[in-house]
Amino acid sequence: MKMNHVGIMVGDMGKAVEFYTHVLGLRIVMNNTKVVEERETAIGRMCIAVFGEGFEGFNIAHLVTIDGIGVELFEMKNRDERHDLNFARLGIFHFCLQTDDFERVMRKTEEFGGKVRMDVMRYHPEDESKPAKMVYLEDPFGNLFELYSHSYEETYASEYE
Repeated sequence: MKMNHVGIMVGDMGKAVEFYTHVLGLRIVMNNTKVVEERETAIGRMCIAVFGEGFEGFNIAHLVTIDGIGVELFEMKNRDERHDLNFARLGIFHFCLQTDDFERVMRKTEEFGGKVRMDVMRYHPEDESKPAKMVYLEDPFGNLFELYSHSYEETYASEYE
């Protein structure tokens, strides 16, 4: 299998689209679209099956990375203000993008209301032949994302401390 897309809950669709396009460089495939709870269409029935009775509605936008991975942004009608970072909970807790410009993304993350959670770190600081770096950040709604300097395989092809 190959990765197709990831869905992310956000608190404000306009702010989210601005963040994910201006900070992370994603491209809009389908901009902010309203979905209401209804049973007349296949999409309506599918949304009830996924979100359950009473979800009322949401806004959705479809974005894509430069390598074609989709990012669906969901702004539910009834939602929390921020993502609750509870590391004891099971489930997906972050996604990761690869870049060669950590400083720009970190600066723009803060400029557009996100947060840099740590300094950039190298996986193998003792070995100059292994330059893989990483950093964790948050979008404006508390969703975690990570940046890698190298591909997943390059980063983990050898052991690290």
